[in-house]
Amino acid sequence: QVQLVESGGGLVQAGGSLRLSCTASGRTFSSDAMGWFRQAPGKERVFVAAVSTRDFTIYADSVRGRFTISRDNAKNTVYLQMNSLKVEDTAVYHCARRAYTTVSSRRDDYDYWGQGTQVTVSS
Repeated sequence: QVQLVESGGGLVQAGGSLRLSCTASGRTFSSDAMGWFRQAPGKERVFVAAVSTRDFTIYADSVRGRFTISRDNAKNTVYLQMNSLKVEDTAVYHCARRAYTTVSSRRDDYDYWGQGTQVTVSS
């Protein structure tokens, strides 16, 4: 069983920054790829970013160049640094575990999910 707990969300003005954290339980964190997804009200949950066990990263086009995903295996934690935030970044952000070493942008490739943390960007 893996538990994922996100933190770091909040209210920020457009152009501002936030850093999300996701801490995982369990012994396999260093062997698992990790991802971030987001879900805006009334919309589907969509891919944001992912990191492999070797720190290879991929990003959605909408966030590339503004967001950075990273991981600290010693702390069982994955981060999402979000800069130059836009109103359209407003969503609940979820981290997710993929039981493979390689990254994926497909939601179905992740088996454990956190409850999410709200990010609200005001204009």
